[in-house]
Formats: sequence, structure tokens, C-alpha cells
Amino acid sequence: MSKCAAIQMASSPNISFNLLEAEKLIAEAVKAGAKLVALPENFALMGDHETDKLKAKEADGTGPIQQFLSAVAKKYAVWVVGGTIPITGDDGNRVRAACLLFNDQGERVGRYDKIHLFDVSVPGTSDVYRESDSIEPGTESHIFDTPFGRLGIAVCYDLRFPEFFRNMSREGVDIIVVPSAFTAETGAAHWELLLRARAVENLCYVIAPNQGGFHLNGRKTYGHSMIIDPWGIVLDCYKTGGGFVLADIDPERLQQVRSAFPVLNHRRIFCE
Repeated sequence: MSKCAAIQMASSPNISFNLLEAEKLIAEAVKAGAKLVALPENFALMGDHETDKLKAKEADGTGPIQQFLSAVAKKYAVWVVGGTIPITGDDGNRVRAACLLFNDQGERVGRYDKIHLFDVSVPGTSDVYRESDSIEPGTESHIFDTPFGRLGIAVCYDLRFPEFFRNMSREGVDIIVVPSAFTAETGAAHWELLLRARAVENLCYVIAPNQGGFHLNGRKTYGHSMIIDPWGIVLDCYKTGGGFVLADIDPERLQQVRSAFPVLNHRRIFCE
């Protein structure tokens, strides 16, 4: 059994400030017993404009944000799921929204690039988002072996595509981390509903770090970072502002639920 944490932030356009805040919260979570910490989407930069991430993009494997993630993982001897950061892609006018996984030695052991992009006019508001203008989508999901179980990563809008999670389930995923920056409106309507559904459907733990609060760029994000067990029980939730949630990831509990309720063995329709 290991304690894992989901970090909640209200990130700003100031990368240096955001990194200081992230380290402060990571240190607090580790002091509380966390062996794995997960940061929210865009933890290092919530810019004034979507194109701000182009100015902050880093080449894969080098750059101050990547160096920060490696350094804090090693300093605090903790596994880190690094939210998302802008990494150079194939399209010079866009970046990849990359989520990097570091082990407790500070070594990078995984990367997932956000696949589903938030190109949406939010119902009932004047808010319009076009992530595809500045982000190049990834093409593959990945499962990583960790001391806590087989870990998958999904990012924010990915949450609305159940087949994406089912494919990870077929690969034996135990824990899915969902770094996010859900809007206040869509979060209030669907955040907890979707997270609990993904946990129940796939009989896995879900760790969901979210942006939460008012941002200098005028956005308001929903917060309510949470950790959910394979039966859909919310183990901890942090509503708004900076902080973290903490809960035990228990392999015995996971196997107990899957043995008692073997729905994953009863599937008859498979996604390609």
C-alpha cells in the first residue's frame, strides 16, 4: 500500500512562480507520506493567450521545466507525474502537450502526449477554446510499470472518451492519472461524474489533479482534485485553491474488487 497525492494549483503566466508553488505543494504532500505526486495540466504555465505556450516550449529532454521535474523527483525521492508541459512537436506552429513521468531517482521513465484536444464553445457561456490552434495531438496511449501498479495517463478532455480508457484497461492498467484544467462550468456539470465512471468501468484507481481557482488570464477552473477507488468511492477531494489530496493506493483492495465483481472478464464487445 502506498500513499499518492494529486496536486491542485491555480497557475499563472509566470513560470518561475508556478514552479515554486508546485515544489512547495510537492514537499507538503511528501511530508504527509506521498510516494507518488501528480501535477495538474498546464501546471507550469496558464498563459494570457493560447499561443504563449509556443514561447515557452522546450525540446524533448531539455529545458527548465523538465529539469525542475527531474530535480524535485530526486530531491524528495518521489515519483512525479508532471502534469503537461509544452514540448516541441513536428509542427513548428504548435506544441505537444506532454505529460512526463519521473521515478524517485529523477529519471524520466515515460511520456504521454495529449490526444483529444478541447475545441469547444462552452454551452451557456461566451467561452470558446481551440486547443488545436496551438497544440498538435498525440497519437498513442501508454501504460507504465511503477511500484504502485500499472499506470496510465489521460489528460483533461481525454476523460470524455471512454474507449480511450477501455483500451488502457485491456492492457492491464491499475491506476489512471488524469491531469486536468477543467473549466468551472464543465467541471460543475461533469468532472466527478466522469471520473467516477472511468474508475467504475475499468475497476481501477483514478488520481485526478485539477487546476482550481481564478487565473490571471481571466479563466476560472473547477478544482475538486480527487482520488477515487475502483468501486467509485471518492477517497479525498480538495475543492478550490492550491493544495493536495492524499489517499492510499492499495493493490489488495484492487484485486479484491476485481475478484468479487469480475466485470472485466465478462466483456463481449472489444474496441479495435
